[in-house]
Amino acid sequence: MAKFTALDERFAHQIPEPFPNVLHFHQDWRESLFFIMHEREKPGDVLILTLAHFPSRQEMDSLQLGRVGESPIMARHVRKVDGDQDDFQVGPITIDVVEPLKKIRLVAAPSAQTPVSFDLTFTARTAPYQLRRGTMKAKYEIIWDQSHMFQSGIYNGSYTFQDKTFQINNWWGQRDHSWGVRAHARCPLWMWMPIQLDEGMLSVWHWEYPNGARVYTDGCFAPSNGSEPIPVIDFQHDLHWLNSSGQPVSYEKFGDDVVGLAGTVVFTLQGGRKISVEATGRWAQRYSQIANRADNVLGGGLSEMQVKTSDGATGTAIFEITGQFHHKYFPIARGTNFPPDGA
Repeated sequence: MAKFTALDERFAHQIPEPFPNVLHFHQDWRESLFFIMHEREKPGDVLILTLAHFPSRQEMDSLQLGRVGESPIMARHVRKVDGDQDDFQVGPITIDVVEPLKKIRLVAAPSAQTPVSFDLTFTARTAPYQLRRGTMKAKYEIIWDQSHMFQSGIYNGSYTFQDKTFQINNWWGQRDHSWGVRAHARCPLWMWMPIQLDEGMLSVWHWEYPNGARVYTDGCFAPSNGSEPIPVIDFQHDLHWLNSSGQPVSYEKFGDDVVGLAGTVVFTLQGGRKISVEATGRWAQRYSQIANRADNVLGGGLSEMQVKTSDGATGTAIFEITGQFHHKYFPIARGTNFPPDGA
């Protein structure tokens, strides 16, 4: 039987069901927040925080990811949910929306389970951009059906790692908020790349089938003056993985020799402006450790990039390339039953 909760007292329903029920009762239906921050002008530490609610599991988790120096950061905090999914607290993690669309406080309290503790504030430097809904199936199965928002901001505060405290002064980064089904282990390829420039943020979410056919592209250029974001109407990519010698290398099945990423991406904006971006960088977060040789282990991850645009601007960025099977980026499949045919 459906359960009426405190959230159901509000005028916020979007389907004729109480809040614990969602459009698709699917193990991979989630509503999630994602925050990432990095230095503005040079490579450095990268901090990542997530929060996600999984209705079918009655569970909320928070991931701490990233890299401090050469040390990778990875921790998962989890709690049960019983109608209290609007309480953004999991173990040592608390997220407080101080001012909607403007300011958010992120706290990781010191504990034995906290690899990096921090007290940070995200302050928006652009308007939020709502991407259109994206959908992908493998035959009749839903693999991806999701809505998504992202927004660029500035981070301030401090973080502590191994008893040493560091200040964050006006680091660049972004946040996003997404909801719907995403079965990561069945996705052939997606790219997500917030590029931070003085003029604003250039960002895209891009999906392909294993053969490189396009499934979805949406994104924008969001000006730092807070004016209306300009949609991306086309996106092209020519990237390659790098080995420890800085030479192009194939990912093969598990990315054993991959340490970095480089190449060119090209954005075409509504109105005709075209921006080419040269980028090079290294891992900020691998999604799976080299030692994990499971057949369906998640591929790729997040790379911290230094960028230069065709009009001479420089900046920093995060390039996410992830997926399980793609002719260029993941040539040896991990897993089975991929879109579009379930092969």
